[in-house]
Amino acid sequence: MSNFLASAFDNVRRGAIEAARLALPQRCELCASASAADLVCAECARALPAQRTSCPVCALPTPSSMTCGRCLAHPPPFDATISAFVYAFPVDRLIHAFKYQGRLPLAEWCARSILAAREKRPTSHVTRLIALPLSAERQRERGYNQATEIVRVIASQTGMAVVSRGIRRVRASPPQAALPWNERARNVRGAFECDVDLSGLAVAVIDDVMTTGASLAEFAKTLKGRGASRVENWVVARTLPPAA
Repeated sequence: MSNFLASAFDNVRRGAIEAARLALPQRCELCASASAADLVCAECARALPAQRTSCPVCALPTPSSMTCGRCLAHPPPFDATISAFVYAFPVDRLIHAFKYQGRLPLAEWCARSILAAREKRPTSHVTRLIALPLSAERQRERGYNQATEIVRVIASQTGMAVVSRGIRRVRASPPQAALPWNERARNVRGAFECDVDLSGLAVAVIDDVMTTGASLAEFAKTLKGRGASRVENWVVARTLPPAA
């Protein structure tokens, strides 16, 4: 099957799944109560650990959303981070189901959460969306890239252009979650390649969870090496460091 036909078939399949989801009564992903057309009921949504005041660069907690001392002393390659939630219960359950259990409809919840967080913290006029790439090996194991699924929804709701070709993860390093925080930057060094000319473009990199930010920093460095003028991270949740 050609790439065009495969893409067309994939779009039809996704449209059919979405139409069926909207036509049928939903059950909340967390408490299983009736939730109309939403994947998380209103009561559970109110209990989610929303991101409060945080550093506009790395999204770690700071008083009055001031830039944190670390980002002032050692600015990362990316320019800003938008995070909807703190990565804690029960957000971790939702993301785990989406990422590892094939609950692809949760991509819509992730996308809406990111866009809601973006409205609360206006940023520059981003013109391109980019999903943080998975290695080919990891994508074959999982069957999909969760960041790509979120990008699809954000693009459809905002009309923003997506950069997908010419960007890849070239090294299948050990999963970041299995490594101590201080080893993660070394683990992803040189992991990405970009063949696209991004000169003068402000881009948003989409992912589900930002932990240490090592992968996003390395990817931002790659994108800026291809001319990107600004790189923002848009994530569903931000992990707090162990000492926080």
